[in-house]
Amino acid sequence: MLEGLNKALDHVERHLAEHDVDVAEAARIAATSEYHFRRLFSALAGMPLSVYVRRRRMTLAGAEVLSGERTLLDVAVSYGYGSGEAFARAFRSVHGIGPGEARRTGAALVSQPRMSFRVVVEGSSSMQYRIVEKEAFRIAGRKARIPLVHEGVNEAGAAHVESLGMEAIVRMKELSDREPAGVLSAVQHLTESREEGAEVDYWIGVATGPEAVPTEDLDGLDGLDVLDVPAGTWAVFDNHGPYPLALQELWRDVFTQWFPSNPYASRPGPELLKTQPVAIGTETDSQLWIPVERVSGGAGA
Repeated sequence: MLEGLNKALDHVERHLAEHDVDVAEAARIAATSEYHFRRLFSALAGMPLSVYVRRRRMTLAGAEVLSGERTLLDVAVSYGYGSGEAFARAFRSVHGIGPGEARRTGAALVSQPRMSFRVVVEGSSSMQYRIVEKEAFRIAGRKARIPLVHEGVNEAGAAHVESLGMEAIVRMKELSDREPAGVLSAVQHLTESREEGAEVDYWIGVATGPEAVPTEDLDGLDGLDVLDVPAGTWAVFDNHGPYPLALQELWRDVFTQWFPSNPYASRPGPELLKTQPVAIGTETDSQLWIPVERVSGGAGA
């Protein structure tokens, strides 16, 4: 899988001068879907593919701007921009300075190194998982839009949990009638980005059947929000360790280690977590549900 990803990055590099890099072709080279390619790149690189492409393009363009061998408009056109204004906006978003000023002053610019992925063995721990087929269900609960936090406590998430009243918790528990049983959290990614600070919809709720919460009765849910989840396949990971560090490491390892080593790709859908919040650093059992689909062509394809 990593070899395919690196070949896909070679493709991206060759086409940086084009206004729109053909991501679908890069995904084909990596032998995966465009959706999974974007998600996997974001998890491995720590930034969305679109951000990496823009930074690499502006890194190369910055060298040409400083060299002074071509006009700024020629440089803009050579990197797929139809106007000097559009090029200047993109240039400033990466370097914090316009191309004209950078050329006049010889300013220091930002450089995005070319990426490649390699396997680094960091330990001998194994990941316990099972594959579950689930029918369509609903998550009934309360949601909030919060930023991603990769390490430590997510203060916005903790505040959302604290805001829940006992009546809402009791109502949720009454609706829980399937796996994962009981009150759980769900993360719905709004973009391909898994960068620190990227916004997600964060749910505290329960899994229940459509028949338990009919669409026509949503107004009678005591203020609960409802998320419809289609039928599909889920990879379920069991975890035990200090809260919340072990969970954050598990999330990372699923996308950087498990997917490249197994014949599954992520698919759209909420990522579910069942855990017992405890004092920071206290060990606890948790269960992570990731929506997946089986792929052909080898592990992680």
